[in-house]
Amino acid sequence: MFTSFSTALSALNAHSTAVDVVGNNLANLNTPGFKTSAVAFHDLVTQSVGAGLGETQVGFGVARPTTLRQFTQGAIQSTGATLDAAIQGDGFFVVRDNAGAVLYTRGGHLQVNKAGQLLTSTGERVQGWFDITGAVNTNAPIGDIVIPVGTLKAPRASTAFSVDLNLDSGAAAGDTFSTPVQVFDSLGNAHVVTLTFTRDAAPGAWTVSATIPGDEVSGGTPGQPSTVNVTPAGIEFDENGALVTPAPPDGIQLESITLANNAAPLELYWNLYTPQGAARLTQFAQPSAPSANEQDGWPPAQLVRAGIGDGGVILAQYDNGQQIVVGQLAMANIRNPESLIAVGSNNYQLSARSANPAIGLPGTGGRGTIAGGAIEYSTTDIAREFTNLIVLQRGYQANSRVVTTVDELSQETINLKR
Repeated sequence: MFTSFSTALSALNAHSTAVDVVGNNLANLNTPGFKTSAVAFHDLVTQSVGAGLGETQVGFGVARPTTLRQFTQGAIQSTGATLDAAIQGDGFFVVRDNAGAVLYTRGGHLQVNKAGQLLTSTGERVQGWFDITGAVNTNAPIGDIVIPVGTLKAPRASTAFSVDLNLDSGAAAGDTFSTPVQVFDSLGNAHVVTLTFTRDAAPGAWTVSATIPGDEVSGGTPGQPSTVNVTPAGIEFDENGALVTPAPPDGIQLESITLANNAAPLELYWNLYTPQGAARLTQFAQPSAPSANEQDGWPPAQLVRAGIGDGGVILAQYDNGQQIVVGQLAMANIRNPESLIAVGSNNYQLSARSANPAIGLPGTGGRGTIAGGAIEYSTTDIAREFTNLIVLQRGYQANSRVVTTVDELSQETINLKR
């Protein structure tokens, strides 16, 4: 009978621990990426009473419960914040703390500090691959992601351009149509090349010429356009209005343009066809008009902000409107995540029982995917936790009643001697 004291005491300790676990779950109801812990009870060794053959076995109570963190998927909610990221599926973000230790987290509230480092909301450095030029090598070792906001991006000289337009099939011989195309030199200065189409007497034939303002070229006359020779200087359409000369995939080469501002000479190639071989020029019974134009150069630009897109790519936005992929978040897959040790701040570290993490790209190797501009919510179910709390409270009350009852029985036993 007197072992009931220790048995009930073990139950009180176990239920008290379980209530602590439930309290922690409820406390983290709104912690992004938090994973709920469950409590597992198990009994202590039993003793045989009587002949020792096991006919009567009495246990010694309940052991301190073990806690099992349940890495189930939390609900994903769009936040609109450019640096938020949520994991859909298994896997963890890889981070480093101030001591250099590698930690793992599901929390996706990220921020950039004054040094440009991408951090979690509690200050750990997010790991991945990054290259401000856009040449991201995901085969290299992972490291800190640094986003140098305010960095000046060097200009790129235009080397190729294209124009999508229709030339009026009803134009008379000698009629002309002109359209401008903006290009950039090696210093980032903008120049306007004007393309002129002159209808020839032959059916479907047009003469092509190009000019640039005279004050922008070496030896040019200010106020007068300077001619830029083109090769070939003519194009032809068939009876269906389709471009046939030059034949795909040929285009038109402009002669080298020597500039007056000491920039490198412009070497421009005019693409008449798409990469798939479709002609960009047509000749139909519609007024001559361009529908689009593009070129591959850009002026110098400041990096103004960065954001995380779907798949964990880091997009840099420049003040000229250009966006390029400059980084990639790394993810780790751990086969037995329940063995991880929670170290606070929504982070986990490996334990002696943890499998080696496999680090790689999202969406590969069972690592799950990353949704940009979203957060994974806590997996705490408030209804379930309140139910557990009631059950644990009843268990605590019942075992406290055991202590009271055994105390009364012991008093009655002592009183038998009187």
